[in-house]
Amino acid sequence: MLDAQFVVDHLEEVKANCRRRNIQADVDRVPELVAQRKRLVHAIQTLHQQQNEHQKTVAREKDSARRQELVEQGRRLRDDVAQREVELRRVEQELRAVLYTIPNMTHPDAPVGTTAQDNRVLKRWGQIPRFPFRPRDHITLCEYLDLADFAAGSSVAGPKFYFLKNEAVLLEWALVRYAFDKLAHEGFTLWITPDVARAEIVEGIGFLPRGPETQIYSIADTDLCLIATAEITLGGLHREHILDEKQLPLRYGGLSHCFRTEAGAPGRETRGLFRVHQFTKVEMFVYCTPEQSDALHGELLRIEEELFQGLGIPYQVVDTCTGDLGAPAYRKFDIEAWMPGRGEQGEYAEVTSTSNCTDYQARRLNIRYKSPQHKGTRFVHTLNGTAIAVSRALVAILENYQQEDGSVLVPEVLQPWVGRDRIEPRTGT
Repeated sequence: MLDAQFVVDHLEEVKANCRRRNIQADVDRVPELVAQRKRLVHAIQTLHQQQNEHQKTVAREKDSARRQELVEQGRRLRDDVAQREVELRRVEQELRAVLYTIPNMTHPDAPVGTTAQDNRVLKRWGQIPRFPFRPRDHITLCEYLDLADFAAGSSVAGPKFYFLKNEAVLLEWALVRYAFDKLAHEGFTLWITPDVARAEIVEGIGFLPRGPETQIYSIADTDLCLIATAEITLGGLHREHILDEKQLPLRYGGLSHCFRTEAGAPGRETRGLFRVHQFTKVEMFVYCTPEQSDALHGELLRIEEELFQGLGIPYQVVDTCTGDLGAPAYRKFDIEAWMPGRGEQGEYAEVTSTSNCTDYQARRLNIRYKSPQHKGTRFVHTLNGTAIAVSRALVAILENYQQEDGSVLVPEVLQPWVGRDRIEPRTGT
């Protein structure tokens, strides 16, 4: 969340940012609540001073009747303090609730717009494959190669669930190992995180844990949610911690299953592996100082690009527009891989994203650091980025490496873990 005093001091700028990001928030309520909080804090401090003086007066009083009268006055002072403190807690809770609805500020270079069409393409890499045959989509390829069972997934768990089988299982393991080897080489600490998190952690990271607009599954009769990304668990790892500047930046790579309701997802993408309720992902997460975050955002994007360059998948890098940013993101870059099976002639589609969230998440989770250069503590900056989202990487590999006979070549970097260089069809083409 934003600092309350920052909102007061930059009220019109914050309101304009909400409009650019297409987010409704009662920004004007913040100055009112901040003023109420100041008045209550001042009143409570004044009452505490009166209590201290009153206690001294009671201690000096010798007359028993007068002393009893003073004791009653002291009780009324205590009741007055307690009442003001209750009111202060109510105001602080309302202020926090309002601040939670206000998005992060936006990088000045982020394109202004409201839909994905307003995103800015920054670069393209790789040669789009030209097939001497009509390319198949990944769903057809999975049937030819016996790599997935979507009908069984739907029967067992419901729509948008699936079984992976045969070489697809080996490809998933290979992609995880490929990503982890890259992150280990880059100096990341590797983690396997829980697949659940408390609702307060989910909310602190910036997801809605419950309600009609949530993308999160909640576990009945608990305060736990299934995580949508290891960003949630890695981001909650240092909640309420004070880090030392010498530790920063902390670079973490986390493996988890990810669960998403995909409420309101486009109908065309409900089939196959592209938009599913459960998938495996290797996520990058960074804690750093404010001075480090811009450069580290570029580092995460570089790693994402190098991973897809290693896979030989053509892609484009997109600077996400203001209206398409999630509330915590200050700036977000997406990598969209070329997928020959989408549409009539193929399309680019998102496979990774990386966001600089500045101190937005850290304020909600109270993650700070101490430095000899600064008095007190400062909030860290947090960044996240997808290393490999397995289901979408599988789509890109199958569709880009398909052959006319229905087989699929295995990218060279994955062959040591898959154990072969080609996946052969199991049914006729």
